[in-house]
Amino acid sequence: MLSVNLTSHPSVFAYTSLLSSRSSFLTAAQFPSSLPHMHHLLALLLLVVAVCKLTALMVERREKLRNLEAFPGPPAHWLFGHVQEFKQDGTELDKVVKWGKQYPFAFQLWFGPFVSFLNIHHPDYVKTLLSTTEPKDDFGYRFFTPWIGDGLLVSSGQKWFRNRRLLTPGFHYDILKPYVKLMSDSAKTMLDKWESYAQTSESFELFEHVSLMTLDSIMKCAFSLNSAFNVRLSSHFSGTNAYIKAVYDLSFLINLRVRVAPYHNNIIFHLSPHGFRFRKAVKVAHHHTEEVIRKRREELKKETELDRIQAKRNLDFLDILLCATVGYTILSDEDIRAEVDTFMFEGHDTTASGISFILYCLACNPEHQQMCRDEIMHALEGKDTIEWEDLSKIPYTTMCIKESLRLYPPVPGIARKITKPLTFFDGRTAAAGHCCKCVYLEIWVFDPLRFLPENVSSRSPHAFVPFSAGPRNCIGQTFAMNEMKVVIALTLRRYQLIEDPNRKPKIVPRLVLRSLNGIHIKIKPVDQQP
Repeated sequence: MLSVNLTSHPSVFAYTSLLSSRSSFLTAAQFPSSLPHMHHLLALLLLVVAVCKLTALMVERREKLRNLEAFPGPPAHWLFGHVQEFKQDGTELDKVVKWGKQYPFAFQLWFGPFVSFLNIHHPDYVKTLLSTTEPKDDFGYRFFTPWIGDGLLVSSGQKWFRNRRLLTPGFHYDILKPYVKLMSDSAKTMLDKWESYAQTSESFELFEHVSLMTLDSIMKCAFSLNSAFNVRLSSHFSGTNAYIKAVYDLSFLINLRVRVAPYHNNIIFHLSPHGFRFRKAVKVAHHHTEEVIRKRREELKKETELDRIQAKRNLDFLDILLCATVGYTILSDEDIRAEVDTFMFEGHDTTASGISFILYCLACNPEHQQMCRDEIMHALEGKDTIEWEDLSKIPYTTMCIKESLRLYPPVPGIARKITKPLTFFDGRTAAAGHCCKCVYLEIWVFDPLRFLPENVSSRSPHAFVPFSAGPRNCIGQTFAMNEMKVVIALTLRRYQLIEDPNRKPKIVPRLVLRSLNGIHIKIKPVDQQP
């Protein structure tokens, strides 16, 4: 589904200084008597500003209602809109699916009296939108910018075109091949920690383990650093892992800010304890990244050719950024930091969500799990690790991964703000200024055969876009798919995954898809299957 956000976010600040006197100076006796008049004038001025602002919002609301007449939706409360329908209890996506069946192709949703979205849920609508280069919406993504800056995720226009072209070589398969071993090492470290769970019949929560593992993998691939698994799997982080803790805090705090409406206001969030914690974490993250960039620049002064660097060690993402040029363009330190921080967030949190739900799906579908395991054992031929060449030898496992991504997309919405009217195949038009967001209608049956080549060719390619599509698709999608394959293969080689029927996940769409009560499974060593 796609949703179009018609909101704007103006802020009005007024400061008025009034000095009036028949003479050039106010005497000490005159000044106090003038204060009540100044207060009255200031109050009147603020009232006028408030009335003007409210009038502008009402005019904007009428314009939005007129533009959305062609896209009916569920009845909305005049003040709260549909906010009360989203109770953060794990039923939000079910309601969106229900509405999607009731209103073909697209429908409107309101969050309060002035913020609206157009939710689109038809492949041809998705194709129309994602074939453009329209920028990301300015409602939710603005919360990222203090951390990741104007990186590839949120930038637009010529800067986005330039950086996309600069960064594309960093995801060539020659660069990605050595990453498979690094991903494998991180996965095996996590699986070693699971030994204690394998000896019990108790379930455990997946997401925190997987999140730290994907952080460790990104640290190795992006920075050539090994540190994440010095962190204990709890809320307590050692002082030497300040950067890991900062990334973990930032992901949590951005999620929190999206959920808590008053925190959408910059001033309220800035003055809050969470805002202070956010700024502190941003400072730590930026300091760490800047220090890594500085040290790597010094190292690269000695070896200016990428092939000479590669002869000494594997190239990482930072090498590519520092050496990337288009014509005479070289990225500034600020641009490099923004792209590294962007890759750090997108490459760990989204992948952690995807892997966690894939493992959960396989636990709930033991027959498909066993078929994947048999395929993996045959592909690895007795090896305890997986290599680049093995990734193409597990097609059924790949289909199961895609089916899980269909049921539980790590990013359940793809948002765009259109800058010019967009007409869809049925003749309806979304006006300029809308923010468009893709959300998907899931069929709740786990069937990997949907992704057999003959079945894929019979449906629209825009019916399944977990990494978006078009010119603004996910630049790191091959990296993410490789990591998912590596982790799933090594996990199934070692453990049997068992569903905990008493702890079903309560799904909530936040920055990435999450579960309110965690994602729990049980495991047993493969050679001890019941």
